[in-house]
Amino acid sequence: MHQLLSKGRWLTLLFFSLLIPVQALAINTSSGWNMPPGVTDVSREIYSLHMIIFWICVVIAVVVFGVMFWSLFAYRKSRGAKSAHFHENTTVEVIWTAIPLLILVAMAIPATATLKKIYDTSDSDIDILVTGYQWRWHYRYLEEDISFFSNLGTPRSQILGEEAKGDFYLLEVDQPLVVPVGKKIRFLFTSNDVIHAWWVPDLAIKKDTIPGFINESWTIINEPGTYRGQCAELCGQDHAYMPIEVRAVSEEVWQAWLIEQREMLAAEATSGEREWSLTELNDRGAGVYTTYCAACHQADGSGMPPAFPALRGNPVANTAEGRDKHIKAVLFGRPGTSMPGYGGTLSVADLAAVITYERNAWGNDTGDAVQPSEIRALLDQ
Repeated sequence: MHQLLSKGRWLTLLFFSLLIPVQALAINTSSGWNMPPGVTDVSREIYSLHMIIFWICVVIAVVVFGVMFWSLFAYRKSRGAKSAHFHENTTVEVIWTAIPLLILVAMAIPATATLKKIYDTSDSDIDILVTGYQWRWHYRYLEEDISFFSNLGTPRSQILGEEAKGDFYLLEVDQPLVVPVGKKIRFLFTSNDVIHAWWVPDLAIKKDTIPGFINESWTIINEPGTYRGQCAELCGQDHAYMPIEVRAVSEEVWQAWLIEQREMLAAEATSGEREWSLTELNDRGAGVYTTYCAACHQADGSGMPPAFPALRGNPVANTAEGRDKHIKAVLFGRPGTSMPGYGGTLSVADLAAVITYERNAWGNDTGDAVQPSEIRALLDQ
């Protein structure tokens, strides 16, 4: 009997010791196993709700499994216990129906109040249209008439293992979404091609972007800083390469950023009206190619045949006869293939630059300079 009691105590201690790491993980948000509290009032409310329900589940698990293990031990056959035969105990049935019902109601009341806040997008200060593309994000500030693409900022050399990975590997972009702190920002989500999902844990936002459909969400960021996320929907071969970077800034920095963006857009508009030198086009085209084309056609233009043909040595890219076909493929894509058209994505200067670069890189050496004015004329037809 003494040995049996010792074994019972040992089993009890083992059971409760298993709960210790679970509790520790629930409290320690920096462990990576728990959701972050975030930097908005709603995200912190969601976190608090999550922890309340977590502890309710822990208590239920302890009670249920505690009673079960105690019953298995105390009323085992080796001790001469015999099963009782009873059924249709109305009191017991009412109790085990009423208790779960009360628990669910206790969970539903705060959850409903939080959900009402999450879906209340009224009275926003700033409206931003977020559009998912394979594989980048497009942001349009509706009141400011400012828009841009946000592309992966991690160098290809890190992705290919040619150099050490940075601190924000696959989580950095070339142009982050900039918003002011303390303002209510309404996001409108849609997609240009397939279903993506815009997910920033610190803002407690995860919304699908669906072609032909608009989803909504909102946030008020309390603390300046940079908050990162990713596409959370499997959207194709480069799904892992479309991160999200949100930079929350003070009102003064926000106003200065707006002025800077307007000046950049004005300069970009005039860039399509002048003649560019071959060197200027090649220099700009190299950056555009790395951002938009290298993932499929490779940094050295070798491609990945048969899906993505090589541009190096390709008659379309290195002969005068292939020039028109080359330009139209970049502008309008190639139907029936994975090649999209970039005529509605890139500026005329970027389009002219990347085509020029492809016609003069990797030994193609055509000496051909495609001007933005030529691209604009084709797009206006």
